[in-house]
Amino acid sequence: GPTAAPIHCYGMVGVGRNYSPDTGSGAELYTVIGHAPRHLDRNIALVGRVIEGIEHLSALPRGKGPLRFYLDASKRVPILSVRLASDLPEGERPAFEYLDTNGETFARYVDARANRRDPFFIVPAGGADICNLPVPLRRVEAAAGSD
Repeated sequence: GPTAAPIHCYGMVGVGRNYSPDTGSGAELYTVIGHAPRHLDRNIALVGRVIEGIEHLSALPRGKGPLRFYLDASKRVPILSVRLASDLPEGERPAFEYLDTNGETFARYVDARANRRDPFFIVPAGGADICNLPVPLRRVEAAAGSD
């Protein structure tokens, strides 16, 4: 049957690799901070999505080399620390809610994005690129004792 795979939309986190698909160790990660490079779908492993703080990554200057890599290693911005939310004390862990993609509200959201009805749009598109339909989410207060 059909299979589903994560896609290279804005904010997705992928594992850098060489030509062979089994060379990605996780030592090099990247985040999509520009136009969605959909040609990488199913070719490079995606391992997550930035759901908070993407503005810090997207504000970084782009490199001058091919694929906007930094030619001068001294221009790279090092990641000084990483903390997993699961490693934080329970009271400090962020909590999020997302819109159920199986519900009627999500169907209305998709229709609204695909068929803009505000006065600027003369002809509705009748569809939307999947990367223009991010699943809405919001940060919420964590429930006491949740884990």
